[in-house]
Amino acid sequence: MLKLPVYLDNNATTPVDPEVLQAMLPYFTEHFGNAASRNHSFGWVAEEAVTQAREQVAQLIHAAPSEIVFTSGATEAINLAMKGVYEMYSTKGNHIITCATEHKAVLDTCKHLERSGAELTCLEVNREGIIDLNLLKAAIRPNTVLISIMTANNETGVLQPVKEIGAIAKQHEIIFFTDATQAAGKIPVDVQSDNIDLLCLSAHKIYGPKGAGALYVRRKNPRVRLAAQIDGGGHEKGMRSGTLNVPGIVALGKSCALGMQKMDEESKRIGGLRDQLEKSLLQLNNVAVNGNRVHRLPNVTNLSFAGIPGNRLLTEISRTIAVSSGSACTSANPEPSHVLKAMGAADDLAKSSIRFGLGRFTTQEEIEYAVETVKKILQNL
Repeated sequence: MLKLPVYLDNNATTPVDPEVLQAMLPYFTEHFGNAASRNHSFGWVAEEAVTQAREQVAQLIHAAPSEIVFTSGATEAINLAMKGVYEMYSTKGNHIITCATEHKAVLDTCKHLERSGAELTCLEVNREGIIDLNLLKAAIRPNTVLISIMTANNETGVLQPVKEIGAIAKQHEIIFFTDATQAAGKIPVDVQSDNIDLLCLSAHKIYGPKGAGALYVRRKNPRVRLAAQIDGGGHEKGMRSGTLNVPGIVALGKSCALGMQKMDEESKRIGGLRDQLEKSLLQLNNVAVNGNRVHRLPNVTNLSFAGIPGNRLLTEISRTIAVSSGSACTSANPEPSHVLKAMGAADDLAKSSIRFGLGRFTTQEEIEYAVETVKKILQNL
């Protein structure tokens, strides 16, 4: 039986998978030890759980467990990666290359680094949301220390050519960081074959709880070193001090393990539901897909509804369907999406665009309801 409201905002956050919840619950009450307490069994049990989670996260992205640093989420991981590289490699250079459609966590960190003396090149994207590799090559300077390009866009699902970017970065001996928050657990991610040096992910995008994330830091070929951004205690090999969030870390590990296990089946099922939603709505007048329709995540579509007042459209849909007009991190900002504007969309079209984010628990019935509801709203508007 259909239960309202329908949740189609899984790019903002996902519900916790019951298997993930069951895995983490004992670490709140029964196994509540501090993973840094090395003198008794409570600490040993917690440390063992963290070790297992580290292995699970590493397996998802084809890394070594020793290359995983636990954080409070992707935003902290981004700050540690970018500020950590900038400070550690300041004698080599101060130039950073990023992209106009990055998440605000990256763009705002870049602004902070600019105020600290960094030189920034922000690459434009084409109308489908993808960077030009020739422009990337042309932007590289002798003092370039970091390339930061996301794997998958949070608003459109568009995938950047990460493997090619990694090859370019390696050729020029530049550190390559990718924000894989939306991609990890949904599509294959391989830090080795793609020459990724730094990568972040977050539990709450892959059916885990909010407040747990990880940063992959390459340890060889090359070994990447970071200046710590949080001091005190020297946890996580000195890169991120602070008592470890053991329940959250256990949940992140379980989320990654389930992501690996379910990826192929989920991509097929969710992708089919997304295509059904898209095909039905594209039959209506003045509806179009924002972004590349081939190189993108299987669970998201970003649709523009030309000529429809964006605020009214979102208000009407949101009565019974949870969707968004862009990133949840900037939803308090009435400005049109910076991602869609960078792709060439006019302000009114960007404001009249809706992101539908499907997930593990999205059903056929919910998609059919969403299609009929949107159709009725468009007729009324």
